[in-house]
Amino acid sequence: MSTRVAVVGDELAAGVGDPRGMGWVGRVIGRTTAPETLEVYTLAVPGETSTQLAARWETECNRRFGPGDNRLVVALGSADLDHGVSLARSRLNLANVLDDAANRRISTFVVGPPPRPGAEESAIAELSRAYSDVCQRRRVPYAETFEPLRTHEQWLADVAAGDGVHPGQAGYGLLAWLVLHNGWHDWIGAEDPSA
Repeated sequence: MSTRVAVVGDELAAGVGDPRGMGWVGRVIGRTTAPETLEVYTLAVPGETSTQLAARWETECNRRFGPGDNRLVVALGSADLDHGVSLARSRLNLANVLDDAANRRISTFVVGPPPRPGAEESAIAELSRAYSDVCQRRRVPYAETFEPLRTHEQWLADVAAGDGVHPGQAGYGLLAWLVLHNGWHDWIGAEDPSA
């Protein structure tokens, strides 16, 4: 029996800018030893808002899910800030996704938006806190990426060295580390190698 994991999110979920093509998803899966075989399907849409993600996740994931253990990773970006999506709407969009998944008994893990050039830091911080609160209220694991990377020299240098928007190998390695150290192993039912 296998565990099917669908990852929905923006282009960071697909690893855009990573010369090795692994992104954070590939690195996380590469460091995960699960009792069941993991089938991972990355369903990324560049520049996607939470409204767009909430509208498509179920239809797209249904085509990948099967009998047995189906899981959902929601990798949130900060496109809501560029498209005038209110903070209340962003919260509601995530809440709807998590509630719908819970009603279908689909276990969910959420990855928050990392810092990015051209977006106001305080706005991303507020968005990340809102997403974290939605997850905490539903007891869904949340990997905070904004605060740890906001002033992280390696992250900032890696983004600047590429296209100025997306990280490269080092940045995706940092994202993977944050996911792995924020409840991933417990959530996926794998042994934590660092324990």
